[in-house]
Amino acid sequence: MEDHLLGWLRTLDEDRLGRILANRPDAIAAPWPRRLDTLAQRLGNAVAVIETLRRLPLPCLQVAETALAMTRPTPESLARFLSSPPEEVTPWLEHLYDHALAWPDDEGVIRLAEGVSRWWTAPLSLGEPLSHYLNAWSISNDALHTLARNLGLPVQGNKRRMITRVIEALSDTDRVRALMRHAPEGTVPLLDRFAWDGPALAVDGARFVSPGTPERWCADHGLLFRPSWHKAEIPREVAICLRGSGYHPAFLPDAPEVATIPVDPEEVDHLMTLAAPHVVERCAALLDNASKTPLPLLKTGGVGVREIRRVAKETGCDEDETRLLLEVCAVARLLAWDEPSGGMIPTERFDRWRLDEGSARLRVLLAAWWRMERSSLRKTDGKYGTLLGDDPAGPVLAQVRRAVLAVLAQLPAGTAFADRDSLISSVHWHAPLIDRDLLRECAPAVLDEARLLGLLANNTLTDLGRALAGLTAGPGDENDDAVPMVEHDPMLAEAATRALASVRRSALFGPDLTAVVTGPPSAELAALLDRCADRESRGAASVWRFTTPSVRRALDQGYDADELLDELAGVGTIPQPLEYLVRDTARRHGEVTVSTVGCVVQATDTGLLAEIAANRRLIRLGLRLLAPTVLVSAAPADRTLAALREAGYSPVPVSDTGEITIHRVRAEESAPGKLILLPGGQVAELSEFPGLAEYGALPHMLAEPPPDPYEHARRLVAAGRADDEKNGRTWAIIGRMATRLPTAQQSLLGFVVDRGVRAGITLADGLTATISHGELKGGALDAWCEEAGDYLEFPLAEIVEVRGAY
Repeated sequence: MEDHLLGWLRTLDEDRLGRILANRPDAIAAPWPRRLDTLAQRLGNAVAVIETLRRLPLPCLQVAETALAMTRPTPESLARFLSSPPEEVTPWLEHLYDHALAWPDDEGVIRLAEGVSRWWTAPLSLGEPLSHYLNAWSISNDALHTLARNLGLPVQGNKRRMITRVIEALSDTDRVRALMRHAPEGTVPLLDRFAWDGPALAVDGARFVSPGTPERWCADHGLLFRPSWHKAEIPREVAICLRGSGYHPAFLPDAPEVATIPVDPEEVDHLMTLAAPHVVERCAALLDNASKTPLPLLKTGGVGVREIRRVAKETGCDEDETRLLLEVCAVARLLAWDEPSGGMIPTERFDRWRLDEGSARLRVLLAAWWRMERSSLRKTDGKYGTLLGDDPAGPVLAQVRRAVLAVLAQLPAGTAFADRDSLISSVHWHAPLIDRDLLRECAPAVLDEARLLGLLANNTLTDLGRALAGLTAGPGDENDDAVPMVEHDPMLAEAATRALASVRRSALFGPDLTAVVTGPPSAELAALLDRCADRESRGAASVWRFTTPSVRRALDQGYDADELLDELAGVGTIPQPLEYLVRDTARRHGEVTVSTVGCVVQATDTGLLAEIAANRRLIRLGLRLLAPTVLVSAAPADRTLAALREAGYSPVPVSDTGEITIHRVRAEESAPGKLILLPGGQVAELSEFPGLAEYGALPHMLAEPPPDPYEHARRLVAAGRADDEKNGRTWAIIGRMATRLPTAQQSLLGFVVDRGVRAGITLADGLTATISHGELKGGALDAWCEEAGDYLEFPLAEIVEVRGAY
């Protein structure tokens, strides 16, 4: 099949080949192919073919399945079988050509990629063709002669000619109908059952060997074949004849219309500007809460309902919002399991995320939702699934989300869907391989999640939703750390900036001890007010109220009165009652004190303890006498012991029970990580760049631009025109030029060139590289270098070692 595809690729011009590569980015992924034969192998990969099928609309799949069921389909015979005008069928057939899932051969017969036939093992519920049952391995010459005589056909000629006669006879609808007029009673319902419910059904094998039965008569006339005792099959041509001349496969070239109603674009835009800042603010609040109280997991996995309700109550979110945003934060790697903490806590990436500007923070969250393989608000039997639990339908749920938004993005501006059923029907037409029952179950949850994230308002996509639906980069797998950084898409960045343009960074403080924000508050403003006031309402305007307990909460976090008043003054004018409240609360704050003691030093000799307390060499321990025989140190026990011993004393450690214990000295902590520069000129410390190891790239690093398919097409077409003489010259050139290599390593290097295998090489100067997909250029090997991420030239004379790389 690859040979047929390769032959067709060689006939294409740059424009057609460029369209194929644009539709099949998997074919030009690194290391990109430099020859058409390598490209044909990638395009024919069964897994890639199935993934491409998932992206095609219903008419493409109907055309492919119908062509697969035909013996030698051509565009004309395909249109006749579908009972549709050629002008309706041809665009969808061309769509298959542009994805390299089908192509015409030299005789105009449509050929399909092997992966397509693997998807439909019985296209149109039809079985194998007659040629499958009549080949030399399936039927003997005597049995073939008997079958021909039963059908009234001549038996002269060779076996191939007889097989052709039998196939022609059993493919003729009129002849099969005439043949069945002489069949035993019960034959017609038997064959109808196979024709419509088949192609393979369970049978009673004894009836196929009993004279006079319909089963025996069908087997004798080639209408049924029995591969095993209790199983029979009907050939494809016979089933089509029995279905009748009026049978035509389903073909829906036009998408079902989505019922729409007009909406006000300004109101939609306003709702987006309210929802988007709220998402960023609430995620920050949820993560701050998790930093104080880690989220424990159930023994069966996931977060329990009780924890969800606790977090929702403490952060002021509703439960649906809490479920969604916690899962989004987990996928964005802002929240992760921590063994020492015994729960889910914010990660180091959260520390970097909160330093970034609001638009970037929003895009990280939206990109995580876009590739999330869970449906947070999907209900099964009226109940939500376990938060952060595994879902066997995970990848399909991500496909449902993208398919729903893709259809919504096609609605005209200023319109919204009016009927959910018509929307689901249209989604099914655009993504027919998604299970329809799962689609009906998940679509409402997708719409609810999109509303909470500011992607959907009044049943139409916002600018933010359209930008997300129009992402050109593949979203990647939820569990793949090296996914494309789709949050850097320019359209998404512009929409996110516009969605956050109306955030308020100031508040109106009233004499009734309230703070009002007339619009969506920024995450920083909301965090400040949440620290020192209680939120009473949210929405178009948010209201906080200052109380003695709320101000005391801020003081407990380390603020003093002046510092808190200075921060509040930075976002608004402070009225006198609020200043009185803060200062009065601060005056009474600390009436009862609690001291932290590192350890206790005891001795019966009061003079010795007094001497130790007055020793200037021990001043760094912060020693204080609580009683004549009790001394407290601000440093922990191990540091206090070391300092006392260094000063010439002989202390010993004791346990809580008073017993003397000896502890081993703990190993020193590892050296601090490297310093990197974050956006805004801030410096952060990362241990061995965890952002690179854990996430593939730091959040602010731009992703590699996607390869240009038309540039690759030009190179491939030019390479295809050149004479391919490499196969005969490879070994001679390597043997003559790579003189530092033994014969076995020269052979391995030859396979790098002729077969594209992967190997490691070492050059004379000690440089090592992992290479593949090589070509000889004069005295150099031009090969893909994994370390450089590009094709490089290595002089053959400088290669001193070649080793297998697995």
